[in-house]
Amino acid sequence: LFCFSDPRTDPWPLVHSPLPVTLLFAFYLFVVALGPLYMRQRKPLQLRGLLIAYNLAMMTLSSYMFYEFLVTSLLGNYSYLCQPVDYSRSELGMRMARVCWWFFFSKVIELLDTVFFILRKKQEQVTFLHVYHHGTMLFNWWSGVKYVPGGQAFFIGMLNSFVHIFMYGYYALASLGPQMHRYLWWKRYLTIMQLCQFVAIAAHSSYNLFTECPFPDGFNTAVFLYILSLIALFLHFYYRTYIRGKQ
Repeated sequence: LFCFSDPRTDPWPLVHSPLPVTLLFAFYLFVVALGPLYMRQRKPLQLRGLLIAYNLAMMTLSSYMFYEFLVTSLLGNYSYLCQPVDYSRSELGMRMARVCWWFFFSKVIELLDTVFFILRKKQEQVTFLHVYHHGTMLFNWWSGVKYVPGGQAFFIGMLNSFVHIFMYGYYALASLGPQMHRYLWWKRYLTIMQLCQFVAIAAHSSYNLFTECPFPDGFNTAVFLYILSLIALFLHFYYRTYIRGKQ
């Protein structure tokens, strides 16, 4: 199945060839490596208005994608245990494929998170976890949209969009300034929500490795192994930030 791209999504922007996302990722690494050197002799940019607009826009996009994933899956009676991809050009099949593309494209936009950290000289935020997560999600969802836009994959997009509503809501409040810090006590619970999301995705993906399901095992295996890496990295972040950091 992975040898054949979905003819419905193949002509869509950034999907046909891996070259555009590969070049984008290379440019992203270039900015991560050289951006701090460029900013070394410069004052940090504030970007308050831009950050508020960006975070609210991303919160809105996440809400839209969550709604589309949820409603389309409900209308199509999608199974949470085994859901093959609907490769037809039916209304629901195309609707799910479209929201999968938007989810992939949101991962392209989210690379700006890193750019804003660098321009504001918040280099401590540009960790290995941050760069690894942003870069790999780009390729993961490119392959998802090219080969399996829908099916089991809807669950990952739906959960992640839901979490990102709160994440970008948090960032939007934080970008309003220091006076908002007293309202941001729930950052720890945001990390816990992210970890719960990863555990749910791991369970969801691994289930189909032990059952007969017409959704490619290769995709579920890749998702499962990738999610294990995120669980390990986020647990390390949680320990370093909220447990060791409090001692």
